[in-house]
Amino acid sequence: MFAELEGVARTQLGLYPSLPGPELAAAAREAAGVLDLVAADVRVERTWTADGLDGEELSWSVGFGPRTRAYLLKPAGANGPLPGVVALHCHAGMKWAGKEKIADGPEGPSPEVRRLREEIYGGRAFAGELARRGFAVLAHDVFVWGSRRFPLDVPDGPLSEADRYDRAAREHEHVVAKHCAALGTSFTGVVAGEDLAAAAYLRSRPDVSVVGCAGLSGGGLRAALLGAFDPGIRAVVIAAMMSCFRDMLGGHVEKHTWMLWPPGLPRLGDYPDLAAARAPRPLMVQYAMRDELFPEDGMRRAHTIIGDRYAQAPEAYAAVFADVPHSFDVPMQERAFDWLGEHLKG
Repeated sequence: MFAELEGVARTQLGLYPSLPGPELAAAAREAAGVLDLVAADVRVERTWTADGLDGEELSWSVGFGPRTRAYLLKPAGANGPLPGVVALHCHAGMKWAGKEKIADGPEGPSPEVRRLREEIYGGRAFAGELARRGFAVLAHDVFVWGSRRFPLDVPDGPLSEADRYDRAAREHEHVVAKHCAALGTSFTGVVAGEDLAAAAYLRSRPDVSVVGCAGLSGGGLRAALLGAFDPGIRAVVIAAMMSCFRDMLGGHVEKHTWMLWPPGLPRLGDYPDLAAARAPRPLMVQYAMRDELFPEDGMRRAHTIIGDRYAQAPEAYAAVFADVPHSFDVPMQERAFDWLGEHLKG
């Protein structure tokens, strides 16, 4: 049935046109209902120095829900403006934690976070590793994660409270998406609005010069959206989150968050078109070639589409094909850190 429906939709709606980048980004932002949010009433909740880093725990309000919590990490004793990176946490079916998946506060990671890092991050908190290389790195919770999560009724059981919450949250995401749609926005639009607010805050700091962003999986999707919608993002790293929509039909759609399906996007372009709408500004895409969440054909088609978008500035598009499952492992991180250094420290 879906194959037949695809044929009808292609004929009647003209799917995946190739709009110019700025036009595509503006139309996609409008279609997704991206909210214009501001990180207001920013407070420094506490500071610390550990493991070669100076850390700040920040909080701010975006105008609804609990205050956003964030970590800002810099090399200990750093003076003068540093290049900034918005480090975007993944989805990974873990909503109890947000920023903690990729950045350490003074308490260190929980057992659940440590387990996740071993599975997909090479055992590292990549935001801290990046900060040690001379960056000011902001890792913030976003809508429905960590400090921004919903209060849910979590049944008793043998699992930890965090694992029990995450099980309940999996069944709640479609409710969140429906409420967002009923309000004229989308899950994608709310998350992107909060990330835009975080990036604007980082850029406003006197200790930050230029700003890039990076993320794995759901964080890679957030990086793609931030890079498309914010012209002030100097360089973008997307790890293990790239494929054409058309190749994901019939086996891969159900594996992904509602964030990946902003309303109306296929009538404007395919997902890699949107990620590359920022051309000729720098973009790195890391393809995990044994990724169980994306078909290889979809990744390779995406690479071709992005390459075409960057035909006038091929040096600005870096494609990394890693023979790994869905992950942002240590070698991938190191490639990304070096590339961000080239484009943000020059």
